[in-house]
Amino acid sequence: QVQLVESGGGLVQAGGSLRLSCAASGRTFRMGWFRQAPGKEREFVAAIGWSDGTTYYADSVKGRFTISKDNAKSTVYLQMNSLKAEDTAVYYCAARARPPLIGSYYIDSNYDHWGQGTQVTVSS
Repeated sequence: QVQLVESGGGLVQAGGSLRLSCAASGRTFRMGWFRQAPGKEREFVAAIGWSDGTTYYADSVKGRFTISKDNAKSTVYLQMNSLKAEDTAVYYCAARARPPLIGSYYIDSNYDHWGQGTQVTVSS
């Protein structure tokens, strides 16, 4: 059973930066970040393959957000720069504990474990 512990959310002004962290307790094959804004469905943000480090991004965050990992700490990070008001959401860390399906990185049902969520609020 993989447990995920998130940290790093908060309040920031537009144009600012935040870094989210997610520590995993067990083996994972792929980890991702999703977000859910009030009244909206949960959406994919970014993902990373644990063994090869391949990264994937939603178009809305490409060039502004960077996902990375620290194998020694079993931790994945989401560096968020040039934040916009529309980035305001609860951000969830997710992990897939089985070999990933090709092309499925953006589908939330393909992740087996989820963090508790951390609020990111960007003021304009």
